[in-house]
Amino acid sequence: MQFDTWLLFAGAAIVLAMAPGPNNLLAIFNGARYGVSSAAVGGIGRIIAFVLMISITAAGLGVVLAASETAFFVIKWGGAAYLIWLGIKSWFAKVEDHEDAVAQTPLMVNPGPYKLAKTEFLTAIGNPKAILIFTAFFPQFLDPQQAYGPQFTVMGVTFIAMETSVLLAYGVLGGQVKGLIKSARHMRALNRVSGMLLVGAGVLLAFTDRTRTTA
Repeated sequence: MQFDTWLLFAGAAIVLAMAPGPNNLLAIFNGARYGVSSAAVGGIGRIIAFVLMISITAAGLGVVLAASETAFFVIKWGGAAYLIWLGIKSWFAKVEDHEDAVAQTPLMVNPGPYKLAKTEFLTAIGNPKAILIFTAFFPQFLDPQQAYGPQFTVMGVTFIAMETSVLLAYGVLGGQVKGLIKSARHMRALNRVSGMLLVGAGVLLAFTDRTRTTA
C-alpha cells in the first residue's frame, strides 16, 4: 500500500470511528458512571468485535453477509432489540441514594470488566451496518496489483488503532462528565439520558436498510 493511499485511508477511518453511534455512547456513559479506565476496559469488547468483522470481510464472507437479506434481518433486529433493552435497563438502573458523590459508597456499582466488555461486544456485533461499511470501505483502497492479505492487514491494524483512540477520547469525555455528577439525582438524570439515546439508537437501527452504508 502506497503511503499517500494509507494517509487517505487513515483520515477516512478516523472520521468513521468518530461518528456518533451506540458504542461511542457506551464509552461516554461508562466513563461518566465508572471512570475512564472502565470505559477503556469496556472498549476491549468493541475492538474484539471489529477485529472479527474485519477478518470476516478479509475472508470474503462480508460480501456474502451483505448480500443476504435473512442474515441482515436477523442481525439488525437482534441488535435493535439489544439496544432497546440496554436503554430500558439504563433508565431503571439502581442508584445509591447517599447525599453526595464524595461519600465512600459509589453512586452506581461497577458491573466489572467482563460485563462492560461483553456489552460493548454485543452492541458492536449486533450492528450489520458495520459489516457493510467494512465490505464497501476497505476494497476502495486496495491496489489490485499487490497482494490483498498484507493490504488488509495494514488497513485493519490502522482502523483498530483509530477506533481505540476514539473510544479512549469518548471515555475521557465521559470522565469529565463524571466530575459534574454530585448526587444521586444527577446520576439518575444521566441514566435517563443514556436510556433515551440507546432506545433511540435501537429504533433507528430497526428502521435502517441495506442501501445506506453509514452506521
